[in-house]
Amino acid sequence: MTATALPPRTVTELDALESESIFVFREVAAEFERPVILFSGGKDSIVMLHLARKAFAPAGVPFTLLHVDTGHNFTEVLEYRDATVAALGLRLEVAKVEDYLADGRLRERSDGTRNQLQTIPLLDAINGHRFDAVFGGGRRDEERARAKERIYSLRDEFGQWDPRNQRPELWSLYNGKHKPGEHVRVFPLSNWTELDIWNYIEREEIPLPSIYYAHERDVFERDGMLLAVGPYSQPRAGEEVGKRLVRYRTVGDMSCTGAVASTATTPAEVVIEVAASEITERGATRADDRASEAAMEDRKREGYF
Repeated sequence: MTATALPPRTVTELDALESESIFVFREVAAEFERPVILFSGGKDSIVMLHLARKAFAPAGVPFTLLHVDTGHNFTEVLEYRDATVAALGLRLEVAKVEDYLADGRLRERSDGTRNQLQTIPLLDAINGHRFDAVFGGGRRDEERARAKERIYSLRDEFGQWDPRNQRPELWSLYNGKHKPGEHVRVFPLSNWTELDIWNYIEREEIPLPSIYYAHERDVFERDGMLLAVGPYSQPRAGEEVGKRLVRYRTVGDMSCTGAVASTATTPAEVVIEVAASEITERGATRADDRASEAAMEDRKREGYF
C-alpha cells in the first residue's frame, strides 16, 4: 500500500504576520514580569487581543488589559470593551482622564479634545502597576512617527522615547533588557497594514463594534472630516448637520475622530474600500494628528505611544 503524499501547505502573508505577532507575545511573556495590553475596544487592539489568545491557547491570556479612558469615547466601543473583558474573564485597569481633570492634575484643552491628555494617566498607570512591557497596537503604515518605531521600543524612567537608546532588531532577535524604572513598549502589529488587519478580521471572523461598519449618523464637516454630533462634538456657526451613511476607520476621542462616507457593512466590503484608499486612516480621520507636522513625534517623545 502506497502512502498518499499530502499537498504542500502554502503559507500566506497573513499566516506569516500572525506567526510573527504570536512569536512576539511569547517572547514578552518569557522575558518580562508584568506585561500589559493596551485595550481600547478599537480594531487594532481587538486583533492584538485575538492574537494573544492564540499565542497561549488553550490557556488564558496571561496579561492584564489597560485602557486610558478620555471620557469622550464612543459608547459602542466602551460597551464592546466591557463585554469582551467579561466574556473572557480578563482583568481590566482603566485610567480615567476625567479623574485628572477633577483634581487639577490636568486642564481641559481650548479645543475641547482629550486624546492629547492621555499621556500622564498612561504613564502613571504604568508606574503605579509596575508594568515593564506595554503592548500597543501601533502599525508602521499609520504615519511617519510610527513608521520608524521598532517592535521593542525602550522607554526611560520618565516613559519617554529617545532614538539614541533604541536597539537593532536583526533576525527577529529582540532585546528586552531594561533598568529599574524603565519599560518597553511592544508593537506586535508593526508590520501589518490596515488592509492586512481587515483581511485578518474577515478570515478569523472577529466581531467588532458596530461603528466600524456603515450606519446612519448625524454629522457635520470640519477641516475635511465628518464629525459626529454628540455631547462632546457640536457644530459651529455655519457647519450644517445632515444624516449620512458613514463608518469609522479608526476610533479615538469622539471630538477629534472623523467618520468616512461608506456603504460597507461587512469586512469583505471594507477590504475593497481600504484597498482603493490613497490616504492612511489616521491621516484621513484624526484631527489630533494634524496639530502640527511633528504632532505624533512630539507625543511619542513624551510617552504617549
